[in-house]
Amino acid sequence: MTTQAAPPPPSRPRPHARSRHPEAHRSERVGWLRAAVLGANDGIVSVAGLVVGVAASGADAAAILTSGIAGTVAGAMSMAAGEYVSVRSQADTERADIAVEKRELAEDPHGELEELARIYVERGLTPELAQEVARQLTAHDALASHARDELGITDTLRARPVQAALASAGAFVSGAALPIAAVVLTPHSQVQPVAIATTLVALSVSGALAAWAGGARMLRGALRVTFWGALAMAAATAVGHLFGVQV
Repeated sequence: MTTQAAPPPPSRPRPHARSRHPEAHRSERVGWLRAAVLGANDGIVSVAGLVVGVAASGADAAAILTSGIAGTVAGAMSMAAGEYVSVRSQADTERADIAVEKRELAEDPHGELEELARIYVERGLTPELAQEVARQLTAHDALASHARDELGITDTLRARPVQAALASAGAFVSGAALPIAAVVLTPHSQVQPVAIATTLVALSVSGALAAWAGGARMLRGALRVTFWGALAMAAATAVGHLFGVQV
């Protein structure tokens, strides 16, 4: 008589097992990506336009290089200051809104709980479930719940002035290095066409990479950035020829 082995016990799910497919959310890059893309494109276009315009006026190589370096330093400082002040204003607004919410939670916790529940009802939950979600989230962290769901302030998208300033200035210098290199490595008579060609190629690559990082179509990103860069080069060349000052 043969005996059958007992079937193995059913495997228990591991409650804390990590997902095999972690999701990468591009919104986490918003804080530095916007400033970096803006800074890089501005560095390429601004300094290239300056170099092309000065070259079109008939200036010598030393004057072209000096104008490019001065434009790089001034532009990087301007981008850093502009980004810092702008994002700092956003951070101040967020801080003020959170302070108001904190005071309202202290003065009228029941009213704030009902307000949170109404938000969840408007998002599609039943009143009973919305009330329970609001109650549990309030017990966990009332201020964070109101900041996220009422004010739209999250840690991922929160304003970071220093990060934005550094990303913008660093990207500006990186972008400006291309037209500066064109001036240094190219014969004086070829600076203008080489700078224009280098700028358009760099802008197309920058636009494509920015679109890829943001999840958009790379070709569309490259074309729109290159179009505005070409327009800037044309305007700078026209200004240089218009004044035509020999240095």
